[in-house]
Amino acid sequence: MTTEQVEEKVRETLRAVALDRVRAPGDLAETVVRRRSRRRFSQAAGTVVAVAAITVGAVLGFGGGTAERDRPVRPAVSPEGWKPWQSDIRGAGERGCLVEGSALYCSGSKYDVAKFDANTGERLWTVKVNREGDGPDHAFAARDGVVYAYRNHTADKEPNGDYIGGTDLMAVDADNGKVLWTAEMPQDDRTDQAAMLIDGAVLANTPSLRTMSALDPRTGEEKWRHTWDKGIVCQRTVLSGVPYLLCNQDTEEPDDTDILRLDPATGSAEKVVTMPGRQQLVGTTGDRMVLIAAKNAGDKDLRLTTLSGSGKQTSHSYRVEGERANSDIVGDLLISVSWQGKASAYSLTTGKTLWTVPVGVKMPDKETMTGLTAPVMSTGQRVVYFAGPTGDLSGLDLRTGEQVWRGHADTAEQKPGTAFGDQPQLLLYEDVLVARNGSRIVSLLPRIEN
Repeated sequence: MTTEQVEEKVRETLRAVALDRVRAPGDLAETVVRRRSRRRFSQAAGTVVAVAAITVGAVLGFGGGTAERDRPVRPAVSPEGWKPWQSDIRGAGERGCLVEGSALYCSGSKYDVAKFDANTGERLWTVKVNREGDGPDHAFAARDGVVYAYRNHTADKEPNGDYIGGTDLMAVDADNGKVLWTAEMPQDDRTDQAAMLIDGAVLANTPSLRTMSALDPRTGEEKWRHTWDKGIVCQRTVLSGVPYLLCNQDTEEPDDTDILRLDPATGSAEKVVTMPGRQQLVGTTGDRMVLIAAKNAGDKDLRLTTLSGSGKQTSHSYRVEGERANSDIVGDLLISVSWQGKASAYSLTTGKTLWTVPVGVKMPDKETMTGLTAPVMSTGQRVVYFAGPTGDLSGLDLRTGEQVWRGHADTAEQKPGTAFGDQPQLLLYEDVLVARNGSRIVSLLPRIEN
């Protein structure tokens, strides 16, 4: 069967694709300000800051033994009771989705959260938006029967008709969609570092810009708070339920980075280590955080360091080759895709590039606001999946980079790059791919042959 015939066969069953990676053009500020209020600009700017760095990916282990590397890719297996499905409910998914268990939690222009059955696509409940609902945020976590998302603090407007800024952290009952509590945030930051789950609490950037507070998951009541000094900026992450801060002086000149551990029960702070230079948080892999640092701005030779909660460090050099469309942590690998369409896997353990191959999807235009999806990995298959803005889908063997699956999905419903908050997305429900483009959501199973 020719490539064209394979693609045509896939087109018969697939009708959507998912992406959640975005490149910010130089005139983003003017674009967003013209289209939305000041609140929209601050949310979009916060998202661009998060995307500008290498973003956090899956926190999954990656074995490196010979037997593992030689094991063939197995066919994808669907969850019990799953069937291919598609949803086209307007206003329910443009802002993105989250898979948790057998549920899919999405956000759109009409609903801050909409719950779907991941097996059937049935919509189970919704939480209506408070005023506008077209920001770049969506539900970010779910645990113990509670879904956590953001919403507008108020529906009031300024005299000129613009929305009055303000963001609330919101907790929703996963069974019935009832809002359990809200907590006002000090700014319109809805990025990954604004709020995150820790042991026994939700760690949120509230009530001030220089404070992280642990909130009760069921009531929203504050358990403890940690505040850092004026003139200090702190990045935040979580390892095995324990929160950590990476703090620097807020200056243009690079300085040392203090790594602090916060007790998840009391908030008491303990310095783990001081690292030279300004360390940028890349993400996490297992029980380690991944940091990156450069001697000088614009350096192509970087230093990647994995750091455990106890302060144990492993560092390797990492050279940036060409312009990167995106980079993400997948298990123990840093997977990068260049604008020339080459995907590379870099081992955080050995410091070596394991493979560089064509990514297998058509690359977007660098000047658009649509980019490649962050890669998603099926641990059972050991396949990493990519999606492109024109509907291409590609699966690469995680060990060798060999393309073991390709497909195409119809994305004619959406024009790539037309709205900042409507970036397509690709998710995994066990081995099943969940593809979203605008409000269209499709669940499909890649057919991979041995």
